[in-house]
Amino acid sequence: MDSRTPAARTGRPRSVAADAAILAATRTALVELGCSKLTMGDVATRAGVAKTTLYRRWPGKNELVVDAVAALFDELELPDRGSLAADIEGVVLQFATILTLPEAKNGLMAVVAESTHDDALRERIRASIVDRQKRLVLEGRARATARGELPPESDPASAARTVDLIFDIVAGAVVHRTLVSAEPADEEWARSFTRVLLLGLAGAAGEGSGPSGV
Repeated sequence: MDSRTPAARTGRPRSVAADAAILAATRTALVELGCSKLTMGDVATRAGVAKTTLYRRWPGKNELVVDAVAALFDELELPDRGSLAADIEGVVLQFATILTLPEAKNGLMAVVAESTHDDALRERIRASIVDRQKRLVLEGRARATARGELPPESDPASAARTVDLIFDIVAGAVVHRTLVSAEPADEEWARSFTRVLLLGLAGAAGEGSGPSGV
């Protein structure tokens, strides 16, 4: 089946309720069956829709799983806990909690593995999960700058690279801790990780008097 974005259609718009039911059914199937045994037909039955309805929205199982998992990460929020350190600890703990959910763990690990030989799927993961969650870094930097904890951004290109790097460090550390090492990302770990991260940010900010600073 062609995985390219279909041309815009006229006629009845997509049902938000149907989409939500399908994604919820997908997550339930991930918990009960795992990604390997999940089928589009099973999801359609659970969601109470025709299988053709799924294929009008998603070209295949992997894309459906990506969007079902992405919806979980969309629930992440950056809490305002009074300081940059406390804010980071809060979002790290939320992220780790989501990754302990069987539907998130099963789905994410499966589609990441599949994406190693599927460039389109890798791009979908990047767009649907990675890029969308970089909003948390942008929000955190803006809030910390307003508090005077970080200096204002002087170079947009450098700032964009820094956002990418911060996201990679945070996401990489939490995913490795919870899914690879299978160790708890608890409050003590989140506090230690945040301390190390902020030492790096402080060093980068100290170099930021020039155009390439944070």
